[in-house]
Amino acid sequence: MKALVFGTRPQHFDVPPGAGRLLRNLGVTPCALEEVADAVPLRPDWYVVRPVRTGICGSDSKQILLDFDGDTDSAMSGFATFPQVLGHEVVGVVHSAGPAAEGFDIGDRVVLNPWLTCVTRGVSPICPACEAGDLSLCWSFTEGDLSAGIHTGVSSDATGGYAELLPAHSSMLFPVPEALDDHAAVLADPFAVSLHSVTRHPPPRSGRVLVWGAGSLGASAIAILRTLFPEVEVGVVARFDSQADLAVRLGAHAVFRSPGSDNRAALVEAIAAWSGGVLRPTMEGLGGLPMCHPGGVDVVYDTIAKPETMEVGVRVLRAHGTLVKSGVHAPSRWEWSPLYFKEVSLVGSNAFGMETIDGERRHGIEHYLDLAAAGRVDLRAMITHTFALTEWQAAFAALADQATSGAIKVLIDPAR
Repeated sequence: MKALVFGTRPQHFDVPPGAGRLLRNLGVTPCALEEVADAVPLRPDWYVVRPVRTGICGSDSKQILLDFDGDTDSAMSGFATFPQVLGHEVVGVVHSAGPAAEGFDIGDRVVLNPWLTCVTRGVSPICPACEAGDLSLCWSFTEGDLSAGIHTGVSSDATGGYAELLPAHSSMLFPVPEALDDHAAVLADPFAVSLHSVTRHPPPRSGRVLVWGAGSLGASAIAILRTLFPEVEVGVVARFDSQADLAVRLGAHAVFRSPGSDNRAALVEAIAAWSGGVLRPTMEGLGGLPMCHPGGVDVVYDTIAKPETMEVGVRVLRAHGTLVKSGVHAPSRWEWSPLYFKEVSLVGSNAFGMETIDGERRHGIEHYLDLAAAGRVDLRAMITHTFALTEWQAAFAALADQATSGAIKVLIDPAR
């Protein structure tokens, strides 16, 4: 089968003149489209799925575009094995089954839950995290019959959706309602990521929240907040024109443009004016960003999580507010004195598991499929591009230069 392999010799890429750093990196990234052995069930209770659409996750984009910013000491390095076939945002069709696989028929349309937890690895008894439904916190990511890896695409055994076939355990698959097309179904993963952020750290009734970033996670967060918390006022920080337009379309009450490093103070002032925060400038001559005290924002959902975004976030939050970090970025210094001064809670939000909506506890992907099938959420407008697997470099080039391409969610069609 054809598969996009990371951890191999770079595939030739003609870097256009004047290309930026990320686009130049496509010429040296250790990634190439190769012929590899067909995927097979990894254990008797596994299936093989034929991907129909695979979304490009921000983590995949960062990896293939080498957008690491010097991060070489990640504590997560032991939770991956190479070479890899990336791609974990997948809607596909059941292609074949292992002898003990149960629950699906050949030809069933399914969405992938990519987490390689105790059950998928054959570990018994399951760990306390899996027992609690916190599947992204499983204790067994390096245990069992499979090579180390937290989810499909980062384990060398559990190859991903940038390929013509992929293996999946029965517990990793959810049936797609007939009412949903493939473009709606493929957005289940990013929606579930943001659903986890919001349901685990919900806004107060009639509060104000700020969503930083209007890519797929940010757009999903806007839709979740407007659907489940309609009385909450939602502000959004968007970097690109296409993202700002989408935020408005999804119902954001205020959209602020992501600033350069020289005008973040103006952003703090704009958010203060919107939220009712009281600005406290720094001492004259010292520079630095002003702080709101009291602040007017109850929760910041930061899907970017760079130092400059978190610096603004803690400055506009109210005392005892919450900064939810769901974005992944390389570590760097940031000025965090408002974190302790206002007793702000800084919390991480890692992917998804079992979530509770309106008193009903189900997997986040199941919640999405139900909400989308009922017409309560429709995120298909975030899909801006679809490329063939053979066009993978063009797909990542679109993400490397979003200002020009207008890309938000980019899909790979492995069958083209």
